[in-house]
Amino acid sequence: MTKIVVDAMGSDNYPVPDVIGAVMAAREYNVGVILVGDEAKIQPVLAAQKTDGLSIEVVHAPEMLTMEDKGMALVLKARRPNSKNSMAVGIDLVKNGQADAFVTAGNTGAAAVTAYFRLGTIAGVDRPGLAPVFPTATGSCVVIDIGANPDCKPENLLQFGIMGAIYAEKVRGVRNPKVGLISNGEEPGKGNELVKHAYPLLEKSGLNFYGNVEGKEVIGGAVDVAVCDGFTGNVLLKSSEAVAKLLVDKIKEAIKQGGPLALLGGLLIKPAMGSVKKLMDPSEEGAAPLLGVNGLVFIGHGRSDAVAIKNAVRVAKNAVEANVLSAIRSAIEESLK
Repeated sequence: MTKIVVDAMGSDNYPVPDVIGAVMAAREYNVGVILVGDEAKIQPVLAAQKTDGLSIEVVHAPEMLTMEDKGMALVLKARRPNSKNSMAVGIDLVKNGQADAFVTAGNTGAAAVTAYFRLGTIAGVDRPGLAPVFPTATGSCVVIDIGANPDCKPENLLQFGIMGAIYAEKVRGVRNPKVGLISNGEEPGKGNELVKHAYPLLEKSGLNFYGNVEGKEVIGGAVDVAVCDGFTGNVLLKSSEAVAKLLVDKIKEAIKQGGPLALLGGLLIKPAMGSVKKLMDPSEEGAAPLLGVNGLVFIGHGRSDAVAIKNAVRVAKNAVEANVLSAIRSAIEESLK
């Protein structure tokens, strides 16, 4: 049975959504779940759930990493062998082979740093990349990196392209995924120095390289994988989320202020609006993989509810069963020949 570690102290409202979501996942996806965190806080929530017949364990971790943990203090907590925070303890379970993947809705930077120091990177990968799935006009697009690496080298973008393509193929089911390089213009030669130097590396990589793409091509569904540095990716992610929320809010506002006919129309389009909202809801995917570390790590949003945690476990389970880690190792090794 696949075993997934869930950081019970991860979400903003820990441990309630984390524990409930993990129980939902164990029941719905037939996975074993290991809840890591403060046992005194976990057990009351767990006791209120129906867990008969489910494979659920609790591993005590008395400490936790928060948004306040930064700089050298974070590094020390992330790499110290005897660290007792929930991220370190949970990731060590994966490292030691006691679990197949780790899921957290905690501090993204803390999770990435902890995974980097405790798992290391896959041979040939300099830096791991965070790779969420964006909804597009034609389906979805894996965007890598969206924040783990604000500053990158061209070789990092090549590695991101390889890892993103493997993930799109193995987990998203995309055959021969098209890989695009995010730039400020479609033509070769456009972009900053990083993009200009990364372009020929991707072009010669053997990937199904589409070329440069602007933001509109990413959202329009031109590519299945979009590659960029973490600074660009983070701006793209947060801008997209803000625009999506603005549109939904403005439509609701217009309906409320439009009088009886507008309200009637609003009722008629409510199912369609629900479908659109679901498409843009990050909880549907649950968490994004941190590709490149030597283990499967998935990082969700701090605002994750139980459904988001449940879906994060599902995504992690799919990655385990698709042997994503082995596939990335092989692809990176092949690229170095």
